[in-house]
Amino acid sequence: MSTVALRSTAGKWIMVSTILASAMAFIDATALNVVLPSLQQSLKATGADLFWILNAYLLMLASLILIGGAMGDKLGRKKIFMAGIFIFILGSAACGIADSVLLLVVFRILQGIGGALMIPGSLSLISSSINAKERGKAIGTWSAFTTVVTMGGPILGGALADAGLWRYIFFINVPIGIAALLMLAFKVKEIKDEDNKAGLDFLGAITIALGLALITFGFLRVPTVGLYNIQTYGSLVLGLLFLIVFIIIEIKSSNPMMPLKLFANATFSGANLLTFFLYAGLGAGMLFLSLNLVQVQGYSQLQSGLTFLPFTVLMITIARFAGGLADKHGPRLFLIGGPAIAGVGLLILSFVKQTNGPADYWTTFFPGVLVLGLGMSFTVAPLTAAVMGSVSDHFSGTASGINNAMTRISGVFANAIFGALAVLFFSGALQQQLKAMPLNAKDKQLIMQQATNLGNAIVPISISTTNKTAIEKAYHAGFINAYAGIMRISAGLGFLGAFMALIFIRDKAVKRLDS
Repeated sequence: MSTVALRSTAGKWIMVSTILASAMAFIDATALNVVLPSLQQSLKATGADLFWILNAYLLMLASLILIGGAMGDKLGRKKIFMAGIFIFILGSAACGIADSVLLLVVFRILQGIGGALMIPGSLSLISSSINAKERGKAIGTWSAFTTVVTMGGPILGGALADAGLWRYIFFINVPIGIAALLMLAFKVKEIKDEDNKAGLDFLGAITIALGLALITFGFLRVPTVGLYNIQTYGSLVLGLLFLIVFIIIEIKSSNPMMPLKLFANATFSGANLLTFFLYAGLGAGMLFLSLNLVQVQGYSQLQSGLTFLPFTVLMITIARFAGGLADKHGPRLFLIGGPAIAGVGLLILSFVKQTNGPADYWTTFFPGVLVLGLGMSFTVAPLTAAVMGSVSDHFSGTASGINNAMTRISGVFANAIFGALAVLFFSGALQQQLKAMPLNAKDKQLIMQQATNLGNAIVPISISTTNKTAIEKAYHAGFINAYAGIMRISAGLGFLGAFMALIFIRDKAVKRLDS
């Protein structure tokens, strides 16, 4: 399979098209976090509804992304990449016109199907098209540009939400996707494995989809019905059984969607464990930071988006440089230090209490965002390069699919588990606050029912005006308590990711799996 130079005309078209398509998916995720308060009010969504809107997309992405990578390897990486972009565009346009939570969840599922075919295709095209000596730099360039656009998502989302145009977060994907499709159609050559005659592992795809769906549903039901309800523990147990069956299917399958032999490579295993823990912490941290800024700290949605600007600037200046250094010196030190620094950033953010709004940003949230951005800037490109460098080009789509699946699966679990934990933390803190208030049992029950809405909790109409201010303060204090707990757990996951790198990842004698 012939490869091209990064600076060649063909190399540049590959980079631009893959960056555009990937950015379309990633900007959707980060911008959506910022517009959630507007979306919640517009569609009258509960806190649980918000997590379903986030998870419907992530769930399909996590479930099908492995088979999306395998389809690219077998049927043609460009072809599957383009099919994914087209489906994603359709899903995005449908999300933009959805007038209910149910319809939005359904169309987010369609987006997820498109993303599952699209996202592994970007890195697979780069890894199989760009020559090996420049692959780390190419992946670093891809990481830097997609992350910059991704982190620009909150700014764009905030501006649109403040203008009452949150639906345009979805509509903006349409022109970006069309531009990427035109470039791919006319400027990029098809690449596939001609010797790959095996079938696709649809049974594995169905099994992991059911397993992840049931586990997600189980955790999302905890705040409403409790941990000991059949809906909760029944779903969790059944979901776990499906995941075990998935592993058995992959062991026995002649053409598994997740070839377990890839995990015999310590670097591949360690990089994917690092990915799972770090991105679970990052996803939860970014989500609850966005909700905290808008719903409790008094930021507008645009101001909330702008708080991530230091993160973006660091990614612009460091990520590509870090990718080049990882090519020369190996990824290990970057993958130990980067996640550890990111964990410190999340820990710093956990100590921020009630502030006076944007005027206090530089002395409250800025230090944590800066440290978090620094850690991620040194992690993203070396991590991707470590994954893609540990397997042969023959497995590039599958490896990309597995690593992206780890990111999305971690996001599903983070949203489901941390969403449930946040409600429990919020409820516990709120109960303590209410003990000191002169309220009857019925009023306290009505106030507690709002806990599932987290920072968007509203004082019940029946509560007297004299108590409303105190209850609003109790809601804010309860949310900040929940936010602090979630951010500290997220920091712990960052440190756990660094520990995975310390144990598993080596710079020298990396055995690439070629068959």
